[in-house]
Amino acid sequence: MAVTRKKRLKIKWGRIVAALLIIGIFWVGVVNVYQYIEGTVKGLSQPLKKVEANQPFQGEQNKMEAINVLLLGSDSRGEQQARTDTIMVAHYNPETHKVKLISLMRDMYVTVPEYGQQKLNAAYTYGGPELLRKTIKSNLGLNIHHYAIVDFKGFEKAVDLLVPNGIEVDIPYEMSDGIGMTLEKGTQQLHGEELLGYVRFRQDRLSDFGRVQRQQEVISKLKEEAVSVQSVVKLPQLLDLLHTYIDTNIDTATLLTIGKDILANDSGDIETVRIPEDGTFQNARYEGVGEVLEVDLEQNKAALDTFLED
Repeated sequence: MAVTRKKRLKIKWGRIVAALLIIGIFWVGVVNVYQYIEGTVKGLSQPLKKVEANQPFQGEQNKMEAINVLLLGSDSRGEQQARTDTIMVAHYNPETHKVKLISLMRDMYVTVPEYGQQKLNAAYTYGGPELLRKTIKSNLGLNIHHYAIVDFKGFEKAVDLLVPNGIEVDIPYEMSDGIGMTLEKGTQQLHGEELLGYVRFRQDRLSDFGRVQRQQEVISKLKEEAVSVQSVVKLPQLLDLLHTYIDTNIDTATLLTIGKDILANDSGDIETVRIPEDGTFQNARYEGVGEVLEVDLEQNKAALDTFLED
């Protein structure tokens, strides 16, 4: 598909802050803040903190190819045997300027190198982001170049900072189990902590699938709110959140390249996909592992190839 490149316009502060949120708040993704633009404000060239992992991350990238970033939502940072509650891959194509988001179901039954058949999120527990990268590559054929681990508390604070009036969602029924609060049925304006509860709730008829749907809904709505941000006053606070709540191996040069490109071009809506797709899995249970999704990996590899074609 041909891409019409727009003439470069004078960059406004509002667009800079919007780009920070668009690239940064991928949720669990959310979606969460991990992006900033070097050189926008004097002294912002410091790279984000790198996580101390038990295995060095070995994702490699050709500078001309698309970038895949493994996005992990975590209850805790820097702990041994920590779990990840959310597994996503953010895909950015520098030729089309498109941002796409892949949600990977954490209960997929896959082969974890050196550990055998396990749930997908067990790879992170056993070997951090590097073992999870290897597992995704070996089972789904998807190359991962970088990672970003986001503490959920950072998500709450970023939402309250950038969208102080909250995000409007339509809650289909009362939500309370497992989220430490009660969200009433109906149209609600949710702030950071409540929005986090909304996307993490899984005690519904769709189980984890409903949670992934809500995550993708919130990502789209956060992007809509991002483009309306008009003040640079919040930028120092946003950067403080980045350094406090995000662990990543993304280098400053890559962040700057993506940020500049999104500012200068129309990246359009964030396209999303959930893996496994409907009709490509069945529920099963294994002793010692629990409830899992048995997945047709070949069908889902093909689905990913199609999704990432342009």
